[in-house]
Amino acid sequence: MTTYHVEEFSPEEQDVLRRYFTNLDRPVFCLVNLPEVVKGALFARYSRSPKSLRRLFLDEFVGDLDINGDESVDATVGLTKAEQLYDRVFLEYGDDSVAQLGGVHLACEQASNLLTKILEWGRLAAYLEQSTRYIAYDLRRNGRYQYYRDPEVLTSWLGARFIGEMDRQFDTYSELFPVALEFVRNTNPKHPSDSDFVYRSATKAKALDAVRGILPAAAQSNVGIYGTGQSYEQMLLRMRADPLPEARAYADMMLEELRKVIPSFVRRVDMVDRGLATTSYLEENRVAMQSVADELLNVGDVHDDEARVELVDFDPDAEIKMVAGMLYPYTHLPESDLLRQAELMSVEDRLRVMKAYVGDRGNRRHRPGRALERSFYRFDVLADYGAFRDLQRHRMLTVEWQPLNPWHGYTKPELVDEAGLTGAFDEAMDRSADLYDSLHEEGFAVQAPYAVSLAYRVRFSMTMNARSAMHTLELRTTPQGHPAYRQVAQRMHELIAENAGHRAIAAMMSFVNHSTEADLERLDAERRAEAKRTGSAV
Repeated sequence: MTTYHVEEFSPEEQDVLRRYFTNLDRPVFCLVNLPEVVKGALFARYSRSPKSLRRLFLDEFVGDLDINGDESVDATVGLTKAEQLYDRVFLEYGDDSVAQLGGVHLACEQASNLLTKILEWGRLAAYLEQSTRYIAYDLRRNGRYQYYRDPEVLTSWLGARFIGEMDRQFDTYSELFPVALEFVRNTNPKHPSDSDFVYRSATKAKALDAVRGILPAAAQSNVGIYGTGQSYEQMLLRMRADPLPEARAYADMMLEELRKVIPSFVRRVDMVDRGLATTSYLEENRVAMQSVADELLNVGDVHDDEARVELVDFDPDAEIKMVAGMLYPYTHLPESDLLRQAELMSVEDRLRVMKAYVGDRGNRRHRPGRALERSFYRFDVLADYGAFRDLQRHRMLTVEWQPLNPWHGYTKPELVDEAGLTGAFDEAMDRSADLYDSLHEEGFAVQAPYAVSLAYRVRFSMTMNARSAMHTLELRTTPQGHPAYRQVAQRMHELIAENAGHRAIAAMMSFVNHSTEADLERLDAERRAEAKRTGSAV
């Protein structure tokens, strides 16, 4: 059984695709010879479509493009001379900044949910991931559900059981989705002013939110990445040192495709004294740290019964430092003097500075300057893996997470109980935990998380400054957001105000939404989207 599904295209389709994609039969490929706006639009549409990028291009984009004259286009034309030019600067002179100036759109398809988090770890790249809120995972490709099949597991005596249990999880998901959808529509009648499209989209998202927790972490997703040569180099070095075999094999495919477009920028990845040395360093450090942790830590009972968000560290003097930072660009005084004066100010005067600095924010995209970066907060979070997937994508902060397992229990949406789906949902969770235990006990500790359903909780930490918190918490508490991550973000905001005592800083985050009533989270967003499409008022 092959690891990846190979899509079929007609000879005519192949003729078109070869001009714009670096291969037609692998899950990793680069986009070439297309306007930047088209590549960006493709990735944007990609995140909400069940189609592959190449099929999406054929079905929805080719008809709007003028491809006459592109018959002889070759992605490698001029590449040799360009490579020689970059070699003189990049390799001979060692100017790494040059690698920040060349970017590539890379499609990463059929990546497990474990791999997507590895791909999205880096800060200096842009990512769009296929959404479980808009796409149902109930379809089979050539008779196969969309989940990653690890070759080592499949060739073991657990291989047949792995396939059987994964299929059962997807069967349950496929059976519960239409029931949840019918319940949502019965309990949320269509408003006369809403179009059928808006109503169908909002109710479908609600139902998919309810059942997505059944999907295992092996479920595959598509990720569109735009990155510079430097960001891809760092990404590949990390992936080649990762213990997950899927990550290492995928890195090899990525390197092969990137070398078709930016060969000079990724040349050092497998050089013995450069990339391979770095990869060895990363791997040796990981092994050493795991050994030390196992030896020194008394783990005890790691089981938890409920989700939680804890504020574990912050700066008690953050507001004084922030006031000094706000005033810094508007004076010629050294920071030490500003800190002393800020400390001597009355509370009212500090608030005057803060209010002037923040100004009149018309919406959450109006963000004040970098003085907010003087404050920091470190949160320890235990939330379901689905919520973690969304929160982890914020890159201007520090996120670290522990291995996914079923030891911390799972989150069950209220809609599951209300729709009478409790028994089937709980059975799916039990199957997930049993398969994880079997894989773990049989020596597949690295691959065992593939079996864990997204409803199970994972522990992760998030360290962010106040400016990053403003963006993250305001974005992730909007009513159209998933309830799981909304609750995490709302609790973080409360902790900044109450536990840290930074009420003035919390007040700056004026677009954090603490409402709990959202029968159809996506309804208002779908209404606004339709208004933009039709040019009508909401």
